[in-house]
Amino acid sequence: MDYAKMRAIAEQLGAYAEGLEGAWSVEIGPAGPILAMMCPSKRHEGTIRRIRNQLNAQIPLTHPGYTCENGPAIEHPALARMRIPDAVVLLEDVLDEEGLAVDATQVVAIVEIGSPADPNNDLIEKLADYPAMGIPHYMIVDPRKGTVEVHSEPCVGRYTRTESYIYGDKVPFSSWTVETDDFRRYGKAGDRTD
Repeated sequence: MDYAKMRAIAEQLGAYAEGLEGAWSVEIGPAGPILAMMCPSKRHEGTIRRIRNQLNAQIPLTHPGYTCENGPAIEHPALARMRIPDAVVLLEDVLDEEGLAVDATQVVAIVEIGSPADPNNDLIEKLADYPAMGIPHYMIVDPRKGTVEVHSEPCVGRYTRTESYIYGDKVPFSSWTVETDDFRRYGKAGDRTD
């Protein structure tokens, strides 16, 4: 099926989901359009908020006019992919444009927080999609294990550089640094080391 047809189906699914209870997302992955209920945990949202706040404090110095925000969908029609990252670094003006998705060529970096229910989406599928889309920097935070992976240097559909960290490390990510001291793991009370 060509991307235009998949995109039309995704838009129909999105319109259908607006009438459903709860929060839903529509992505286009390797198998085509996907409608999924979103139910991120408080720790998931707390982690993405911490990262977004840290990046937005540093981005004006390295990438004036850019911002780190939740969503929006990013797409690469030639690859027939549309994904909704937890956070994306892009030109702030893009957020005022009409339409559903941002062209992947306008994205500097993506952050995903691994889901307790389906970590393979971030660790396998999106790890294949984002370098193929040409996304220069991809950070995966895994609160199940208390780990962070930073992927960069996309080449021929995969990242050629991967750096691994644990909670508590200062993580270099593109031109920025992400402090992970106050990140919390899933299923752990209190601090990051419980």
